Amino acid sequence: MLKEKYTFSDLIDIMKLLRSEKGCPWDREQTHESLKKYLIEETYEVLEAIDLNDKDKLCEELGDLLLQIVFHAQISTENEGFGMDEIITGVCKKMVTRHTHVFGTEKAETADDVVSNWEAIKKKEKGITSHTDVLKDVPSNLPALMRSYKIQQKAAQVGFDWDNIEDVISKVYEELEELKDVYNSKDVARINDEIGDVLFSIVNLSRFLKVQPELALTGTINKFIKRFGFIESEAKKQGKTLEEMSLDEMEELWEKAKYK
Repeated sequence: MLKEKYTFSDLIDIMKLLRSEKGCPWDREQTHESLKKYLIEETYEVLEAIDLNDKDKLCEELGDLLLQIVFHAQISTENEGFGMDEIITGVCKKMVTRHTHVFGTEKAETADDVVSNWEAIKKKEKGITSHTDVLKDVPSNLPALMRSYKIQQKAAQVGFDWDNIEDVISKVYEELEELKDVYNSKDVARINDEIGDVLFSIVNLSRFLKVQPELALTGTINKFIKRFGFIESEAKKQGKTLEEMSLDEMEELWEKAKYK
């Protein structure tokens, strides 16, 4: 029976019941592997709610994301692994040990100081002894734009970085020229390599401008869909399908869409 208000313990009990023999067949079948896609989906739905500035949606989506964490904890508990207590204990210990400027004697006057201390403590905890290992520690299954950004950030922390944004912009043009040199060739491997270099240089430019490329590209995708929808809507008003329109006609509508 529904209650007016639930607690975190209630959520754990509900998941435990769903995974039991008296529970739900679908929930019982799930594994850490099968749940990966849902964890990713729920994370991006949280991000969308933030972008929409929709507090009610954000509350709901954070709940869905929390459910995934509790789900994984329950699966692990059933296999005599970690549970929610271990997850909570682990993250609390991490917050205390990596915030030595709050819980210890270290000094951190700025956000940059905090990041520097955090990275130093993290390296010590993980036994990382080389700067290359720091780069390798960035998860390989992150979206490529996010991974590029983080790797460039970490390389910059030891001084491997451009001096100014003008040099970064010049590098973008340099990489584009190299792509132009090979795009007519049949060397697919080299074309692929040069496109990667262009994208990597664009991420570098984004970093210098303090723009998250993943989020910037998401915004552009949404903008493209909106403008494309305007073109199709206007075409229908003219009694045409997109297939019946010329590229020039669509371009004209595209320009109008920029002001809608």
